[in-house]
Amino acid sequence: MPHVITSLCMREGSCATVCPVDCIVPGNPQDQYPTYYIDPETCIDCGACVFECPYSAIFPKEDVPSSYTAKGGERISMPLGTKDCNETFEVVDHAGNPIQLKSTRTLAAGEILDLTPAIEANAAYFASGPGYGK
Repeated sequence: MPHVITSLCMREGSCATVCPVDCIVPGNPQDQYPTYYIDPETCIDCGACVFECPYSAIFPKEDVPSSYTAKGGERISMPLGTKDCNETFEVVDHAGNPIQLKSTRTLAAGEILDLTPAIEANAAYFASGPGYGK
């Protein structure tokens, strides 16, 4: 079963560097697709990306939580214009490049969040055809 990158992704990108089959790509355009995405047709379910992700944003598809309990301080990144996601987050990616996400929100401790919409978002990203960000 392939893995899915959820809205906890802050586009740091080290997951893509450890993927042995190059199935992880940054969303493009970033304001519409703010996270990285895993091609389900190419993913070999090795799990290397899970251990590499500094935000714990990657799950096996069948294990994406519908009731994720925030520890507090985590962020979610959503498409630009998403209600209640109006914080800007700046980070340096694994290659040292600055990344600015303009539609994020900091989670409060104990907040419950459904991360399963990432499953459909990932499928939709790759259904859009050639040139999906590679």
